[in-house]
Amino acid sequence: MTDQIISQEGYDKLKEELEYLTTVKRREIAERIQKAKEMGDLSENAEYAEAKEAQAFNEGRIAEIKSLLKNVTVVKNGETKSKVVMGSRVTVKVNGKTKTYTIVSFNEVDPAEGKISNESPLGMAFLGKKKGDKVIVNTPKGEVEYEILNIE
Repeated sequence: MTDQIISQEGYDKLKEELEYLTTVKRREIAERIQKAKEMGDLSENAEYAEAKEAQAFNEGRIAEIKSLLKNVTVVKNGETKSKVVMGSRVTVKVNGKTKTYTIVSFNEVDPAEGKISNESPLGMAFLGKKKGDKVIVNTPKGEVEYEILNIE
């Protein structure tokens, strides 16, 4: 696995999720398993099977987060306003409309809020560009030109 770039906020979000899964969620699942065991015959115990499945899912997610945290590079958001970097708020003109995007890491993406990944085609096209630059992005509908109006 190659290093992925992540913002400090994204890193902190993953750390918080890991803490929750390893403390609160693990304990809740262990209690569910114990209660299910107390019900007797485990071979036909749906509660036990569901709790064990939840445990496997939780442990898988814990392993996934630990692996991610080992293989990420944390960058500071919006270090510069002269060019587009991780964390920049970019206002662009596209098809006669003005849109604003924030360049974020893979685990912070929220298209409804205009948060796009630095690894997305649009995010990659904007990175390193300056105010006034025109960027052409290949989309499923063909090439689209974006003009960078402002960087915050």
